[in-house]
Amino acid sequence: MLDSKIPSGPLEQKWVDYKGHVKLVNPANKRKLEVIVVGTGLAGASAAASLGELGYKVKAFCFQDSPRRAHSIAAQGGINAAKNYQNDGDSVFRLFYDTVKGGDYRAREANVHRLAEVSTSIIDQCVAQGVPFARDYGGLLNNRSFGGTQVKRTFYAAGQTGQQLLIGAYQAMERQVALGNVQQYTRHEMLDVVIVDGKARGIICRNLVTGELERHFGHAVLLCTGGYGNVFYLSTNAMGSNVTAAWKAHKKGAFFGNPCFTQIHPTCIPVSGDHQSKLTLMSESLRNDGRIWVPKQQGDKRKANDIPEEERDYYLERRYPAFGNLVPRDVASRAAKERCDAGYGVGTTGQAVYLDFKYNLINKYGRAEANKLGIANPDTDTLIRLGKEVVKEEYGNLFDMYEKITGENPYEVPMRIYPAVHYTMGGLWVDYELMTNVKGLYALGEANFSDHGANRLGASALMQGLADGYYVIPYTIGNYLADEIATKPIPTDHPSFIQTEKEVADRISTLMNIKGSQTVESFHKRLGKIMWEKCGMARNEKGLKEAIVEIQQLKKEFWSDVRIPGAIGEMNPELDKAGRVADFIELGELMCKDALNRNESCGGHFREESQTEEGEAMRNDKDFAYVAAWEFKGESNWELHKEELTFEVAKPTQRSYK
Repeated sequence: MLDSKIPSGPLEQKWVDYKGHVKLVNPANKRKLEVIVVGTGLAGASAAASLGELGYKVKAFCFQDSPRRAHSIAAQGGINAAKNYQNDGDSVFRLFYDTVKGGDYRAREANVHRLAEVSTSIIDQCVAQGVPFARDYGGLLNNRSFGGTQVKRTFYAAGQTGQQLLIGAYQAMERQVALGNVQQYTRHEMLDVVIVDGKARGIICRNLVTGELERHFGHAVLLCTGGYGNVFYLSTNAMGSNVTAAWKAHKKGAFFGNPCFTQIHPTCIPVSGDHQSKLTLMSESLRNDGRIWVPKQQGDKRKANDIPEEERDYYLERRYPAFGNLVPRDVASRAAKERCDAGYGVGTTGQAVYLDFKYNLINKYGRAEANKLGIANPDTDTLIRLGKEVVKEEYGNLFDMYEKITGENPYEVPMRIYPAVHYTMGGLWVDYELMTNVKGLYALGEANFSDHGANRLGASALMQGLADGYYVIPYTIGNYLADEIATKPIPTDHPSFIQTEKEVADRISTLMNIKGSQTVESFHKRLGKIMWEKCGMARNEKGLKEAIVEIQQLKKEFWSDVRIPGAIGEMNPELDKAGRVADFIELGELMCKDALNRNESCGGHFREESQTEEGEAMRNDKDFAYVAAWEFKGESNWELHKEELTFEVAKPTQRSYK
């Protein structure tokens, strides 16, 4: 039933051969075809720009007041590409292998190899757009290290790489808007997909300013709506990030792939109390120049600078000498949790570890600068002063952000960090062409499941979003639309549009008429607590079964006692949020079912029943080397379909970063 459409032939030739034989749409016919793009982050903006440039009539939708407010803007550390400018042994194959291994062998080989292949073109594209990547002294593009690799392949723009890349994609899209090839709809939220004769033919969306429902036709629909990390309530995601578009597609027949695969990021500012509504990320690139440690003594409450070197446990360097502080995110996150759970955590809550820059400030940067300036035998204060200047250039905005949030100067005292929900590897199941199992419905970027397995390596999200939008979908969508040239635009008074809009309107009315006593936010917080405690970094059968029952009960309570102020026919953010939380509750149940079914430790998903004697994750390739694709069958009812994963090149082995 699941046809992944992976081309035949050697791995390194699949994408080349596909492009050589795929169906094409000639320029005159492209003007007859309409494409809807939902979401205008890196995947959506790059797709809209590319398809508009090709001549398709594109409609781009986002719920923000500007495409530039998409959550891609928050990415900090960088974007991977196998350029090998450092001449340190990198290659397309190494990027492919690191990504498959980093994902704990739960990604599709063909998709990952294609991603590695096109990565090199992305950098050229972005440089041509004027993205201000960091450069070395000679003017060449610079690279930094990231977790899970032993080469420097991450291109960056200080600590605001996502923002700069999004501006590049945004200006490319706005050029098409100015030319009339792309029609832009801001403050519009997709609330359902319209299916006509088994094919996606449009969407129903709500104008978030007026409250009106609108119908829009498209020969194909592209969902570029990001991830669903906010199901945990506290995450590094923007407050508005949600699963609604993908979830509506799922309930219309699109399979949901690996929903329990969520990434915990190791370097986030720790939770400080119940007042918080989101968490703040400190880029993984900081692990490149910082050393992570905890006191060797349990419950040590001394200030960090008062703890001498010999009483510090640099636990990542101790446990994983080959990679040290640059182990993948899942390994670093689990190690931090283990130390804190064992009583070695720091800060008022004990749920934090230190990320210390002093050693590298002095020894890596300070000494190099002193040598450049010809300063013989510099004292420590001079080394720190010189080192600070270099670090400010690379990470200044991150250090400033940390100080504003915590009131502590990370140049003077170590940062306190702790793992937090960040990215979701699960998403709508797609084939090699990025099409879901619903014809004409595509999912790009974080909205699909395809490239990262059970754990995303750092700096791969930006790479995947731009690869899908700039280099993959322009080819693959033509293979579908070549057969749709004769299809005339379907009028939006078609019965399928009318029926779908009625279903959306009825759901909104039902929500508004509950008139209960509890806020939307309170339900979201309770859901997040269940998910984090029982479907978070560590899981077990008992906890997951309890979580499923608790979420089902929460859903009943939500639909009988939620209170939404305001009215339907107006700007009503609380109503918008209510719809999103209702979808999160349903998703949370599926995530727990998926986690319960996957009785193995894999990537960042630690099943306590499945671990090695050393407490490391223990995969079960015999029973679980597949993509779990769930089909919606009705309330609290899903059917599991399996896409078996075959590894012809990157043979699965027990991951080791020691």
